[in-house]
Amino acid sequence: MVATVVTVMSFAVFLGVVSADPDMLQDVCVADLASTTFNETDFFFAGLAKPGLTNNTLGSLVTAANVEEIPGLNTLGVSLARIDYAPYGLNPPHTHPRATEVVFVLYGELYIGFITTANVLVAKTIKAGEIFVFPRGLVHFQKNVLDAPAAVIAAFNSQLPGVQAIATTLFAATPPVPDDVLAMAFQIDAQQVEMIKAKLAPKS
Repeated sequence: MVATVVTVMSFAVFLGVVSADPDMLQDVCVADLASTTFNETDFFFAGLAKPGLTNNTLGSLVTAANVEEIPGLNTLGVSLARIDYAPYGLNPPHTHPRATEVVFVLYGELYIGFITTANVLVAKTIKAGEIFVFPRGLVHFQKNVLDAPAAVIAAFNSQLPGVQAIATTLFAATPPVPDDVLAMAFQIDAQQVEMIKAKLAPKS
């Protein structure tokens, strides 16, 4: 009898594991159970066809093709992005909490890498036609190393990978992270914290 109960409970636990919902796909998700209509536009996006404008401080622009742009991606667990770089442009250190990323270089040459949880930098220079993988959740970056534009296509195993740019997350949060927390964490003084916050503050 005891063995039967243990077997049944073990099977129930197994079913609970294999039939569980997937990891969260976005920060919040409120279902629209009343909507049953769709058409071809829900599965189409032309936004990756041409280069994005890179005339900004960092010299890069990410154009996302995720569920926010393509509603038909909902529940499919995939998305893309195009990243364009000005000469010597940078896609700064950031992380995707919900996805592994694979980048394919369209043109140009980039120094790219990620940092493991043991603080080991894994980096390489890659060029057109080559691929590099950023494991889920690890901080990573891409830097154009040439005096010419570059571009990549990035693929994610999530309909909405999420992104947290490290500097912006820490120094431009709302409400702000207290200055003394940042000063102690980075071993700088409060005045330096305020200078960094001023540079990263959203432009009105």
